[in-house]
Amino acid sequence: MRILLLAACLMLPGCVVHTAYDVATAPVRVGSKVVDWSTTSQSEADRNRGRKMRKEEERQKKEARREAKRQREQGYSSPY
Repeated sequence: MRILLLAACLMLPGCVVHTAYDVATAPVRVGSKVVDWSTTSQSEADRNRGRKMRKEEERQKKEARREAKRQREQGYSSPY
């Protein structure tokens, strides 16, 4: 019984220190998460810009195909 009590007493300070550390650093971790969620990094901005450009290019290709098909159906020859 004494050994169990001694072991518990030796492990308790470590738990207290760890808990105190977690409580002390929590505001910093929360603050950094908020900043991370509210801002866009340069790599995220580049990725989003590239995605937008690819979608626009695809839209332009589809429109060009529709126009070419429309001209063929009307009997016009393509200038290309």
